[in-house]
Amino acid sequence: MKLTPLLPALLALLAAPLLAADPKAKAPDVAKLDPAMGAGKQAAAVLVWHDVTQWGVEGRAWADAPRARWFDRFPAAAQQTVTSAVWNLSRDSAGMMVRFRTNATSIHVHYRLLKDRLGMPHMPATGVSGVDLYARDDQGRWRWVQVTRPDKQELQVEIIRDLAPGEREYAAYLPLYNGVEFLRLGVPPGATFQGLAPRARPVVFYGTSITHGASASRPGMVHPAILGRRLDVPVVNLGFSGNGRMDAAVGDYLTQIDAAAYVIDCLPNMNAAAVREKCVPLVRQLRQARPDTPIILVEDRRFTNSWITPAKAKFHDENHAALREAFATLQREGVRGLHYVKGDLLLGTDTDGATDASHPNDLGFMRQADVMEPVLRTALGR
Repeated sequence: MKLTPLLPALLALLAAPLLAADPKAKAPDVAKLDPAMGAGKQAAAVLVWHDVTQWGVEGRAWADAPRARWFDRFPAAAQQTVTSAVWNLSRDSAGMMVRFRTNATSIHVHYRLLKDRLGMPHMPATGVSGVDLYARDDQGRWRWVQVTRPDKQELQVEIIRDLAPGEREYAAYLPLYNGVEFLRLGVPPGATFQGLAPRARPVVFYGTSITHGASASRPGMVHPAILGRRLDVPVVNLGFSGNGRMDAAVGDYLTQIDAAAYVIDCLPNMNAAAVREKCVPLVRQLRQARPDTPIILVEDRRFTNSWITPAKAKFHDENHAALREAFATLQREGVRGLHYVKGDLLLGTDTDGATDASHPNDLGFMRQADVMEPVLRTALGR
């Protein structure tokens, strides 16, 4: 006799006691088991709200210049000089981060987004439109706390509750691929709260959609933010999706920032001819205005599938060669304070560092930070 037909019945019989153990049992309340899962619920009715514009936001350069919107990355005058694409992308709040201290056991946020596109096919709403919260632990290290989960343009929600007692420093990163109309932080009545002013002399990143933040799962996971935490320095993110092209008009604004260092990472939006045309003039422009500020040139990362797509591999080879030529030219001219980041390992070697071959996932952003960190430390004298 064949036993195979009996197996389904036997498995059902063995499973029956487990399924019928408590017919009245309910599924566990995940939010109670994991308080973080409750993030995003409606904010409490009675809170003390604090407008972040009252003490300032890091990553918002040219703070005293008139702006079309407070949370724009560029001042209003830039609309007349940069390309329309760069101007429109500058309305995103990528790289902006607000610091504060509180002993509150719950933290809330009320903000309105500029655009109704909350997420993208290759990037979740938490990264495109979320507010991402970090805190310093007892050793002073930045550690992640929680992120909002946008489902509409205006959110008034609890980010986190049931926090361990004690006053600590927090940092809230603003959306990467959306703009912000206003942003307030809320704490329960009686909790202490102190807004912390933006720190001076940021590291300035000028780049492409990768610098802009695609495709990080959260605003705190893009490499400029990671490096800002590791080095404990403020950063300015001037990543412009598809439009990081070493433009002199953007260079004019870079020179106005009293930067600790400039990181030029534009090759993904350029070809070898454009690199040869624009790189040396941009560095000369920066060096003339800022004789002592370190400048880091970054090679293009390689598409994670370039191993099997020869045209992409050739594109990277040519781009890298053009940047090396520019670097050598600048060295022969005696330009000081230049540093160089090779691109081959920016996303790793296992092909798992990107979402769509081009844009890093969180693993890829961590790997980029790992490659850039020692070069930045050297440039900053760390």
